[in-house]
Amino acid sequence: MQAEYEMKMQVIRFQGRACRLFVNIPMFLAAALDIQAGERVRWQLLGRSELRLPQPAAHQFHALVRYLVEQRLLPRPLVEALTQSGDLYADTKANAVFLLRDAHGQPVGAELRGTGPVAWRGMAPGSRKDLGFFSVPALPRPDVILCESAIDAISCHVLHPKHRCLSTAGARPNPAWLPDLLDQGCRLWCGFDLDATGQAMAQAMIGLHPSIRLMPPALHDWNDVLRARSAVHSNG
Repeated sequence: MQAEYEMKMQVIRFQGRACRLFVNIPMFLAAALDIQAGERVRWQLLGRSELRLPQPAAHQFHALVRYLVEQRLLPRPLVEALTQSGDLYADTKANAVFLLRDAHGQPVGAELRGTGPVAWRGMAPGSRKDLGFFSVPALPRPDVILCESAIDAISCHVLHPKHRCLSTAGARPNPAWLPDLLDQGCRLWCGFDLDATGQAMAQAMIGLHPSIRLMPPALHDWNDVLRARSAVHSNG
């Protein structure tokens, strides 16, 4: 589900000088983008189809680890392995960036997840979700579980390490790359969230591709399952 935000723009013309464009951004959106009041921001107009990946920022690695390992309880060795492969990194705003790759390993987009106090998620501008996906591990395996997000895919792989876990970047019943996986002879399970939307999209996917089996998480999503298991182990 995409969120919509209203922004007001005002153009002021100064005599003998270039006109200036002022943008009024809602406070919660400005906080998510880490924009301060009165801060000058440089904007760049891009074509809708042009992929623009966030710039990596090594100094934000600790913020990435703090969020994914300490809050989401993902195993640190796996997080570090994903960062070393380039499939995961932190950008200058300390957002987690999960790369989508096509069949040739080329980036075609990225899932973005805020790691700060304001929870938000999105996609890098120009991402082409129908051309590729985030995957753990990157190499093919015969058994594949489809998840709604990159964090869920990582969590699911921790719980089912023999499976390749992919993110569909949202609950989508028929990504363009899905028939290729089926043609390769992969055994697929749909592990969308255990909510009305996730299960409706899972049933729609199975209706289109009857060989796909249903495999919902025991709780709302795979990260919830992982954190619940970690809590049981720590208390035991």
